[in-house]
Amino acid sequence: MIDLTSKRILVTAAAAGIGRATSVLAAEYGAEIVAADIDSDTLSELDSNNIATVVLDGTDLAAVEEFFLREGKFDGVLNAVGIVHHGTIEDCSEDDWRKSFRVNVDSMYYVLRCIVPIMATNGGGSIVNMSSVVSSLKGFTNRFVYGATKAAVIGMTKSVAADYVDRGIRCNAICPGTVDTPSWRDRARSLGDALGSPEAGYREFADRQPMKRIGTAEEIAALAVYLLSDASAFTTGQTHVIDGGILI
Repeated sequence: MIDLTSKRILVTAAAAGIGRATSVLAAEYGAEIVAADIDSDTLSELDSNNIATVVLDGTDLAAVEEFFLREGKFDGVLNAVGIVHHGTIEDCSEDDWRKSFRVNVDSMYYVLRCIVPIMATNGGGSIVNMSSVVSSLKGFTNRFVYGATKAAVIGMTKSVAADYVDRGIRCNAICPGTVDTPSWRDRARSLGDALGSPEAGYREFADRQPMKRIGTAEEIAALAVYLLSDASAFTTGQTHVIDGGILI
C-alpha cells in the first residue's frame, strides 16, 4: 500500500508533464511536496495545502545549493528536468551537446550532489531520476545527444545506489517511452508539419510503441510515486522501463 504521509518530497520540472502529474499524485497520497521549476506562471497553478512551489533553475549550481541550504531535509526527490534534441551526430553542434548535458545531466548532478549528504545524515531516502528508454537501453534515430544524456542518467543512478545502499538511500531510474507532455506535443506538431498533417505526426510517434499509443504523464507518475514510497523499500539501482512494449 502506498502511503506518503510524513514524507517531504522535492519534484523538479514540476510545472508540466511528468513532474506536474507526480506532484499532484504524491500530494494525494499525503506527501508534502516542494515543486520546483523555472516556469513561474504555470508552476503557481500547483500551489495548494500539500504543494509549495519555488522557482528554481536546475542548471544554476549556486541557486541549487542555496535552495538546499534554505529548504533542508527531504525524504525523496524526483529529478525530472530535461530537454529533447532532435538529430543525428551531424546535426548536433557543440552548443547543442553542451546544452543537452547541462540541462539533462548537470542539473541532476547538482541536485544529487546536494541531497545525497542530507539524506545520508538523516537516515536515508528515495531518489528517482528520469531517464528514458532512449539511452543505453536502446538507440532511436535522431536522438543522438538525448540518448547520450539519458545513458549518463542511468550511470549516475546505479553509482549512487551502489555507494549509498548501506546509508539507507535508494536510487532508481524511470525509463519511459513516448509520453504525452507539452514538450512532446510541440515535437509532434513539428513532425506533423513536415509530414503534411498533425495527425501524421502524432501517429508516427504512437507507432513506435507496440501498444500503438502514447503513454500518459499520470502513468509515469504512478511508477514514480511507488518508487518514492516505502512500498518499494527493497528496490534500488534499477532502470524501470515503462515504454508501451518498445523493449519486448
